[in-house]
Amino acid sequence: MSKRYNKPIPFGWYAVEYSEDLKVGEVKPVKYFGKELVLFRTESGEAALLDAYCPHLGAHLGHGGIVKGESVSCPFHAWKFDGTGMLTDIPYAKRIPPKVKDKPCIRSYPVVERNQMIWAWYHPKEEVAPLWEVDVIPEVGAEGWTEFRKFDWNIKSIIQETGENAADIAHFVTVHNVPIMPESEVEMKGHRRSTIFDAQTHAVEEDGSVNHTGDNLEAARLESYNVGPCQTYQKFMRLFEVVLMATVTPVDDQNIHLRFNFTLPTAQSDMKKIYADGFVQELVHQVEQDMPIWENKVYKPTPILCDGDGPIGQYRKWFNQFYDEQELEEANRKDELLATA
Repeated sequence: MSKRYNKPIPFGWYAVEYSEDLKVGEVKPVKYFGKELVLFRTESGEAALLDAYCPHLGAHLGHGGIVKGESVSCPFHAWKFDGTGMLTDIPYAKRIPPKVKDKPCIRSYPVVERNQMIWAWYHPKEEVAPLWEVDVIPEVGAEGWTEFRKFDWNIKSIIQETGENAADIAHFVTVHNVPIMPESEVEMKGHRRSTIFDAQTHAVEEDGSVNHTGDNLEAARLESYNVGPCQTYQKFMRLFEVVLMATVTPVDDQNIHLRFNFTLPTAQSDMKKIYADGFVQELVHQVEQDMPIWENKVYKPTPILCDGDGPIGQYRKWFNQFYDEQELEEANRKDELLATA
């Protein structure tokens, strides 16, 4: 059975859990990057992510594993592994096997905690260290800003496709009923992408709803940023303010886990809070409008574009930097074979 998408998993920092949802001593099985993984927090409070299967006899460390000190203990024979993948103890053995002495025996993933989330660095080549940092978003967790309002979805698509929306200006009118094509400024430099939208859009009514067929319009400004393929955040400025940190993490090479995390100023008036709440619901509605398209489309490597589409080609060129060159060349060869089949 052929795959819908013939793209490798891009490398970068990916959100794998909320910090508050991994307690000290907790062990969780997770699946990202097409791999079974184990996420745990040591007794000192450090989060760690490893490949899930014990190299001894293959038990899944995330199902019944126990945190002991700074290591996770296998549920099968109690072998212990620290956050770097080192075998730290075999309780019934006199010595560590020479094959794994003084070197990791399970793949580990660099982990940082920023913006109230746990981020893991993924690269298909284990030896490649992180190439940039996760941005700190000043509003997240700051005094005067609300706790996250969270939404999440599992979507049959890939990161490149969902991210392309920010460059696809025309779809805002056809899919999301924006009344006038927004004006935008797009900059892509290094691992960063920024898009500034100025638009006239349907106003949020006094009850918090949005009338998509009405002629009550208001000016809206959107600042949208990408830091690598996963971390994206938007700042919406209208009669109210909303900050959205969105994260998109590959479950495998055909599926993604999308999270929306909203924070609002606590000092906004009651009426502005109603407006902001309605706007949050509108953004959730809009991404749910996109999902049936994402889940049923195919990727066209050489699309026919027109002058009103927006910088889609520029975006694709920028995104290609997050694919391992060897993996991308192999995927491109398969695309060429499919195109001529």
